[in-house]
Amino acid sequence: MSASPANVLDVERLSVAYGKVLAVRDVSLAVAPGSIVTVIGPNGAGKTTLLGAIAGLLPAHGALRCFGANAMAWPVEERVARGIVLVPEKRELFASMSVADNLLLGGFARRRERTVAAALDDVYGRFPRLAERRAQLAGTLSGGERQMLALGRALMAAPKLLLLDEPSLGLAPLVVRDIFAIIATLRATGVAVLLVEQNARAALHVADYGYVLETGELALEGQSAELASNPRVAATYLGQGGRPRAATP
Repeated sequence: MSASPANVLDVERLSVAYGKVLAVRDVSLAVAPGSIVTVIGPNGAGKTTLLGAIAGLLPAHGALRCFGANAMAWPVEERVARGIVLVPEKRELFASMSVADNLLLGGFARRRERTVAAALDDVYGRFPRLAERRAQLAGTLSGGERQMLALGRALMAAPKLLLLDEPSLGLAPLVVRDIFAIIATLRATGVAVLLVEQNARAALHVADYGYVLETGELALEGQSAELASNPRVAATYLGQGGRPRAATP
């Protein structure tokens, strides 16, 4: 996907180093408004590092434009305030607080009580299980429920660009299917999604465009259907089944 002033995100030749080791090298990618873009690749490929740099958690070199503006110098707080919201791999919930309080913390930047209440109603509508467990402590939820809560908390912040780091990690296949079905519905809200995933089958099924990251560098990119039918991607990331299936991510 090529860079454009209309894109939500344009990353150009981004590099991230840990000491003298380059974890991400000269990566360029783009995310259009309302699209779902995935970055797939093996464990240790640099996917989480890439998201951390975009979120402002890690120092990086290169060019980063968000919503048409130069975002490289923006601190984390400004990126969040402008609508760049990360759902981390480990979810980072407040285990000793209730579901409702975790969600309300996600909407802390919203100033008007009516806006927060409307956002909370929307999240409960998307995640009925969270509504049922609104008084339950987050630390007592199942893995799938914790992922739903992490997504719901991010949506409370009114994101324009949602960064998802391994949302399927540690979840049962049926739960993964439900989580990715919810991610697919975000298109209708206008939220752009950059999805990092090891579950290439599920990621390519839900995404519009994809990138393959290997050892910190981009190896392939293209429309998701094209990547799914690419022999190298099918053999390495999808197994012998080839195309991703809708029913069993």
